[in-house]
Amino acid sequence: MSDPLEQYIFEHLGAENSVLNELYRHTNLNVIHSGMISGHEQGRLLNMISHLVKPDNILEIGAFTGYSAICLAEGLSANGHLHTIEINDELSETSLAFFEKAGMSDKITLHVGDALEIIPQLDIIFDLVFIDAAKKQYLDYYHAVFDKIRHGGYIIADNILWYGKVADPQIQDETTVKLREFNDFALNDNRVERAIIRNRDGLFILRKK
Repeated sequence: MSDPLEQYIFEHLGAENSVLNELYRHTNLNVIHSGMISGHEQGRLLNMISHLVKPDNILEIGAFTGYSAICLAEGLSANGHLHTIEINDELSETSLAFFEKAGMSDKITLHVGDALEIIPQLDIIFDLVFIDAAKKQYLDYYHAVFDKIRHGGYIIADNILWYGKVADPQIQDETTVKLREFNDFALNDNRVERAIIRNRDGLFILRKK
């Protein structure tokens, strides 16, 4: 996206929430691989999707510093709850602090550890699942959560275009290959309906029939 067009989009999204802006700045100043944060453009899209779905229960796989969790939680039903999983325990202090600043502490539960170990322990049916963790394990996450999603519920998978690498057959690194496998599986899974949005690095939106 050209810089003028990107600037135009940001101008027409309106101002970023002050807490999210502080979290974005804190992450960029203090956290390694800060580019993994969702940011304003994607955050507003996740917020809008969540408001449309009005979920009672959301599962996020890959919390990072908590930006996307806050955006998704803003669309929860009145008594709704979001569970987010992050494997890096060094990020939990930041996430919890900003959940509190956003007034979301009672709406968000942070689980620290391996998502594939934690998911089976969650006796919850989810309306919306957001996958944004280890790219090589996307298909494993998909299988782990599928039976925990209500009929008519949604899975959103981030980074599924992987900087355009998935469309170049000459690129065969392990992460790209694993993301292609996930994308191809989703394409051929007759249990879901599909849409792809080219926002940032691509979002695969899947609705369970």
